[in-house]
Amino acid sequence: MHLLINWMLSALALWLLPRIIAGIQVRSYGTALIATVVIAIVNTLVGWPLKIITFPLTLLTLGLFWLVVNAFLLKLASAFVPGFSIRGFLPAFFGSIVFTVFEYVLHHMAFYPHAGLFY
Repeated sequence: MHLLINWMLSALALWLLPRIIAGIQVRSYGTALIATVVIAIVNTLVGWPLKIITFPLTLLTLGLFWLVVNAFLLKLASAFVPGFSIRGFLPAFFGSIVFTVFEYVLHHMAFYPHAGLFY
């Protein structure tokens, strides 16, 4: 049940993303559900090896290069899902940041309703 709620909240975060970031399109909530599965697969298959390979650069930039890697992974995932598109690097970059914040807030509200947001 926890996994299903996580999946639905992540899809909600992705579905809300085009309302904040211009250049990102998600056709429907169903598309967002499929896209979150693809994002998870891309992060698992490509993300971890890429983060290991780019770790020295990430270390030099004090972790900021991971934002670039996450933007690339989000853009890569959009290539596999019809109805989910990202036009350019900047929407992918800011979209990955906003998506992470949305996910954090939604998951925190769902699973820790009585705690503070930064608790």
